[in-house]
Amino acid sequence: MPRPADALAVGPGSPLRGTLRAPGDKSISHRAALLGAIAAGTTRVDGFLRAEDCLSTLRCLRQLGVAIEEEPPDRLLIHGGALREPEEILDVGNSGTTIRLLAGILAGQPFHSVLTGDASIRRRPMDRIAEPLRRMGAGVSGRAGGRLAPLSIDGGRLRAISHTTPVPSAQVKSAVLLAGLFADGETEVREPSQSRDHTERMLGVFGVPVARAGLAVRLRGPARLRGAALTVPGDLSSAAYFLVAAALVPGSCLTVEDVGLNPTRTGVLDVLRMMGADLEVHEVRERAGEPLGTITVRASRLHGAVVGGDLVPRTIDELPVVAVAACLAEGETVIRDAAELRVKESDRIAALARELGRLGARVEARPDGLAIAGSGRLRGGRVASGGDHRIAMALAVAGLCADGPVVIDDPACVRTSFPEFEATLRRVTRA
Repeated sequence: MPRPADALAVGPGSPLRGTLRAPGDKSISHRAALLGAIAAGTTRVDGFLRAEDCLSTLRCLRQLGVAIEEEPPDRLLIHGGALREPEEILDVGNSGTTIRLLAGILAGQPFHSVLTGDASIRRRPMDRIAEPLRRMGAGVSGRAGGRLAPLSIDGGRLRAISHTTPVPSAQVKSAVLLAGLFADGETEVREPSQSRDHTERMLGVFGVPVARAGLAVRLRGPARLRGAALTVPGDLSSAAYFLVAAALVPGSCLTVEDVGLNPTRTGVLDVLRMMGADLEVHEVRERAGEPLGTITVRASRLHGAVVGGDLVPRTIDELPVVAVAACLAEGETVIRDAAELRVKESDRIAALARELGRLGARVEARPDGLAIAGSGRLRGGRVASGGDHRIAMALAVAGLCADGPVVIDDPACVRTSFPEFEATLRRVTRA
């Protein structure tokens, strides 16, 4: 099957073997840059992910007057302190993390700013951050009554609030906590189940204690951050595509080193174990408040599972590749309680049902998830990423396991999180 210039062709081939390091964690890279920007002194970040989403964060911070030195290949020196009013609109590109977390910081600044992004960002719900930031005293407006970007923010001295999120969301929780750094009193965020806690952990590294009581986290403001030295672990979400592929492709044995093992992110490992994967985690240690270690996966026969409840927020970004594993497993897999997939870079529930269906999978889209009848095989074909990096990479894993080549249209979106994805795929499969 010919490959056009704007498509990625992946076909069945060799087992995945060897050792790799995942690129720096995207969530942690964003937060390191944002907190370094408002911390007094210089912050050094090693292992920063130089992908489009994280570079959007750096671009916005520079517009806010932050001096950032980049030392190849992946070190940043961030000279933080007071931010200044931007002369132009801040464009976050495709990065939901940037727009939501930066909005929390800007809510506490004594100036006016406007945040926007690409078409995908302008479709994503922003009322979930706009509403609590307004309650804290910031002026936040946007399209559709403040539900959609562009967002206009008039910040200043804030008041602390107690906020309960209707769904677990690390971005919403982080936006409110970051605004709380500039608020008088104790800011509290309570979730229905725990989302990823990178912000809380990293605030401690920058000298701001965050207390947890059950599903509530609290900090007291106004707070002063001090510069820190951080090393970003490998991104488990990026590693997941290779871990799942190694579990599926016969003869595979793959090791991923120095990958983040934050327990709010390791749901994909639990799901793989539930499905019968031969998976070992070893060399576990902690660095700058984050656990990391090495994961080895060997090919095995997988079976269906039910993925729902508190497991979902711990697996939310990896569910697209879990869906691919489910197509090739024995029996039915049900993913439920995952309506949040509808409002990611794309409607991932609809996209997975549509695109995996083109490869012969039996996938039923449900309001809050998917029901997948595992058949043990996929056929080759042509599919589309829909501009969603996680859909694109999941479909590439499907191509490794199909009975013919899979051609993925619009693969450039992968650069938002994993610029070296194709090269890494070719290396571990020797394709």
